[in-house]
Amino acid sequence: MVAELKQRTTTATRDAPAAPKEEFADANIPDDYVSRVLATEKPLPPIQLKNILSEIQWVSFLALTVTPILAIYGLFTTSWNTKTALWSFIYYFMTGLGITAGYHRLWAHRSYNATYPLQYFLACMGSGAVQGSIHWWSRGHRAHHRYTDTDLDPYGAHFGLFWSHLGWMLVKPRRKPGVADISDLRKNPVIKFQHKFYIPMLLFFGFGLPTLVAGLGWNDWRGGFFFAGMLRLVFVHHSTFCVNSLAHYLGEATFDNKMTPRDHFFTALVTVGEGYHNFHHQFPMDYRNAVQWYQFDPTKWFIASMYKLGLATHLKTFPDNEVKKGRLAMQLQKAHELGQQLEWPKSSAHLPVISWDDFVEESKTRPLMVVHGFIHDVSSFLDEHPGGRHLLTGKIGKDATTAFLGGVYDHSNAAHNLLSMMRVGVLDGGYQLAKDELAKAERENRATGVSSHRPAGSPPSPVTSDDEDFAAPATPTDDTPMTTTSTVAAASEQLKAQQSADNVKSINAKAAAYVTPGEAYTIVKRGDLRENAKVGGTKFGRFL
Repeated sequence: MVAELKQRTTTATRDAPAAPKEEFADANIPDDYVSRVLATEKPLPPIQLKNILSEIQWVSFLALTVTPILAIYGLFTTSWNTKTALWSFIYYFMTGLGITAGYHRLWAHRSYNATYPLQYFLACMGSGAVQGSIHWWSRGHRAHHRYTDTDLDPYGAHFGLFWSHLGWMLVKPRRKPGVADISDLRKNPVIKFQHKFYIPMLLFFGFGLPTLVAGLGWNDWRGGFFFAGMLRLVFVHHSTFCVNSLAHYLGEATFDNKMTPRDHFFTALVTVGEGYHNFHHQFPMDYRNAVQWYQFDPTKWFIASMYKLGLATHLKTFPDNEVKKGRLAMQLQKAHELGQQLEWPKSSAHLPVISWDDFVEESKTRPLMVVHGFIHDVSSFLDEHPGGRHLLTGKIGKDATTAFLGGVYDHSNAAHNLLSMMRVGVLDGGYQLAKDELAKAERENRATGVSSHRPAGSPPSPVTSDDEDFAAPATPTDDTPMTTTSTVAAASEQLKAQQSADNVKSINAKAAAYVTPGEAYTIVKRGDLRENAKVGGTKFGRFL
């Protein structure tokens, strides 16, 4: 008995019709779909006078031309009524939200979920905007996003402002829009209902309801028809059309400039919040068009309000981190483009390396000073220095790093940039160094224990206290003979405070805040720039 029942069940299961497999319009398109279609499917011939009547889409043509004519006629023949004007304004926003919150963000982009009461409300208001059914509108809009700025975009901005605003609805498209899947919309009972009864819904919510409210409410039947019906509809039409046209021309590419969408407050103002279009094309499934609190997006506010009331759920937002990265990428690109237009100082790789003695000698003929390892010619700034000429002349032939970075005055970023334009060389080692022959003599002295007196007439040459070739000797007294060792030691002690580890660390930290083209001021280490010595063909190069 059990075996028989099992056999019957198996047979029934085998004979039952299989559930229909879900089909997606774009499931099998090739990877090179766009280029293949453009190469193989020829567009319709250009519109000319001889064929223009056969190319006009007469239904939309009449709707878009007769409506404004009737609106203008009513505007000049109908008495003003404040209540009707207020009702027209309110109904403009209601039907506008039917497009922006309903057709666009709910159904075309699935940026949130809505309960059936909210869906039916938006479907009715969208019908009152007279822009086609949800099914037709969303299919075209999904194609627009997938094929933006290509010939498969049904209202591509690259065809011109008039075409993207109005022209694509007046005449037959030269190409069939690219494939876009709307299988999810075909299952929605609200969309199926509206698509089936679209014409009667269009007539009632487009013209009947606004007329009835004004007529039954305050006996202004004529005003209800011409103002809340016709004139309101003209504004709703062109409000939506501006998203396809103006939003691709006016404003900034805040997140990406590869395509035409732009962000602008004015476009947002006339499109019920759809004007931050660059953001929208980058993050299309975000229920917001504007992410800043001060940006005008009443559609976002409406959806958020419906969420608070429990009529909307699952509001989608892109991660804030990704939004900020998109904005930063464009800011960096703009900064780079601006930087390309500016004049920047020569980098250390393009400057000659100069010894301390050569620097001092050259300073006798022109005003040179060292700041953080770079030699600067300040002749053009002597008389312009805000602190006076004397502060600069006092540092000629010297290292002014400590004074420049706060010892005398903590200079601004502008001062750092200005000074960097005066670079003429790099100081060998970045600091004041002892002559090589003195270093050699000191090494010999340490090895033999004999001190060599400084040659007559030979000036003392200071050395860094942290030079690996030297040990810090005792501080000389008045009775100490002027030997090479004592000369080097005295110079080392003089520079020890300025070049101590703590002071160098402090100076470097402060200098790091001032960035010149691609580099911060950093101490040039001895030997790092030896290749630059070849500049000019001499041992230490020559000044620029």
